[in-house]
Amino acid sequence: MIAKNNHEIRDPIYAFVHMDSGERQVLNSAPVQRLRHIHQLALTSSVYPGATHRRFEHSLGVMELATRIYNSVMENGSADILDIDGEYEKTYYQRVLRLAALVHDIGHAPFSHASEDLFPRNCDHELMTLRLIESEEMEKLWRKLKVQTEDVAKLALGPKHYTKDIFSNTEAILSEIITGDTFGADRMDYLLRDSHHTGVAYGRFDHYRLIETLTVLPKAYEDGSTEPALGVEGGGLQSAEALLLARYFMFSQLYFHPVRRIYDIHLKEFLRAWLDGGWFPTNVAEHLDLTDNEVMSAIWKASRDPGLPGHDAAQRIVMRNHYRVLYTRNPNDILKNREAGLAIYAAACAEFGEENVRHDRPKKSAGRVIFPVLELDERIVSSLSKSDTLQHVPEAAADTVYIRSTLLDAGRRWLNKYRESIIESALKLEDEL
Repeated sequence: MIAKNNHEIRDPIYAFVHMDSGERQVLNSAPVQRLRHIHQLALTSSVYPGATHRRFEHSLGVMELATRIYNSVMENGSADILDIDGEYEKTYYQRVLRLAALVHDIGHAPFSHASEDLFPRNCDHELMTLRLIESEEMEKLWRKLKVQTEDVAKLALGPKHYTKDIFSNTEAILSEIITGDTFGADRMDYLLRDSHHTGVAYGRFDHYRLIETLTVLPKAYEDGSTEPALGVEGGGLQSAEALLLARYFMFSQLYFHPVRRIYDIHLKEFLRAWLDGGWFPTNVAEHLDLTDNEVMSAIWKASRDPGLPGHDAAQRIVMRNHYRVLYTRNPNDILKNREAGLAIYAAACAEFGEENVRHDRPKKSAGRVIFPVLELDERIVSSLSKSDTLQHVPEAAADTVYIRSTLLDAGRRWLNKYRESIIESALKLEDEL
């Protein structure tokens, strides 16, 4: 009987994800299998019950999307611009791209981004990803699959996080297919997947049309530059706009949801008390041994024992006794004082005690969304000159003050009485300083 070399994995977003037997060995490695036990959206299922998906299926999805993007840009005549010559190079780079996409998230700590800032100084999940890619277990797989470790690391991390070497134009574009802020498969998949599992429609966009129209183009709009970049044919511009708007809506409506955010805060409070020294381990073996399972087990145990580290935060997570919203960003307040939320937080700490109040002010900039667009007459123009929408994608931001649940009624009475004076007094003090 001939061993099967093509394998299919069911996926709720793309129907099937395909891989060969060599890639499945990477899938079965300890760093990738660990992602089965790392939630994509931390404790978001406490607010959106369907949000129980993990980094594992996200990584499979990124591999699938990155492959579709690569195949599309190759079919759209980008091989010459990318300096990929012949079938061997085309096949080699496709394999490296797929493997890099599959392992791009293996460095995440428990509960993903919610606990990112608990890595020690000078470490983050990208550095942990690099260490795992270069680990003994993964090195054996790269050799067996006849790919260079450095090539996988470059594409998985991108120029921003892989600083050991200079990127060629080819490497820069291929890493952008995975990690790019505009058209990266990572971004596309998390929007589509998070939208699906949370049951909201904000993250959906026409990714089929977008991928079909992606191509590599010179940045000719920059004084005739020949530097290549990932861009779109004119017919795909609206799909690109929809992607950027989907990102804005997902951040403003889901990722910055105030109850979702307070669970992140309580989770970090528990981890700071529970972890050795308050930091995640950076040793590869210790990293692989720590998943959401160990943390949740510790949370359940600590929630029932006041003598254990992190008891208060653990009890709030398990019993849904989280801090409640006292104040949220208000445009009228901002007109009077841009730091209205900070002023109310400071005043609430003075009134009720710092231990009873929390402040959260996340921001996600739309950035300068500029990429080349290929017109029907073969001219290349800037996306910003072509799209009014892309010029005005707003920043997603929140500014929330929370208070201990038992103090919520008193806090609201106090805030209703003193809100205006707090905001105005803070502004006066700022002017004096």
